[in-house]
Amino acid sequence: MRKIIVLSFISLDGVMQAPGGPEEDSTDGFKYGGWSFYYFDDFLGKVMDEQMGHDFDLLLGRKTYEIFASYWPHVDPEKEPGAAALNKAKKYVVSKTLNNLSWENCILINKNVVEQIKKLKECIGPEIQVHGSGNLIQTLFKHNLVDELWLKIFPVTLGKGKRLFAEGTNAAGFELFESETSPSGVIITN
Repeated sequence: MRKIIVLSFISLDGVMQAPGGPEEDSTDGFKYGGWSFYYFDDFLGKVMDEQMGHDFDLLLGRKTYEIFASYWPHVDPEKEPGAAALNKAKKYVVSKTLNNLSWENCILINKNVVEQIKKLKECIGPEIQVHGSGNLIQTLFKHNLVDELWLKIFPVTLGKGKRLFAEGTNAAGFELFESETSPSGVIITN
């Protein structure tokens, strides 16, 4: 069975909203977009390269798909190592509103989402990584479909914003397989 792995940048208080920039997601007046930049260093870049340096598929919610599809297909893979891996990956996009997916190698999931994702897990193929996609992650948690969490916990609190473990998340226990800390203080856990 294939694993679903959630890769997420989160603050110490669990916020995952808009780590990359203010334009990513300003829902509910969130004004701290880009909070991860100050802490991103070569060490964290190497971790990301390792986690994305093998075959994987992607499972994305609509908002994350739109952000990724507007950026990654247009990036020079020589300058951004993650571009090649993301562009090559098969991308499963969960959306009730999208009709056309312009990014190569995309498959739309717009009906019976939980059942379709369960079928994906049963198929032969590489691990399925979830990046961003906060609403989708809540659905995955609710239906016990997440197998692993690969978290990058940044030494910052934001006070408000969309949280990885949102209101209503099921109670669960986790096992820590490994952890390390970057020179800038980011805790990397698997």
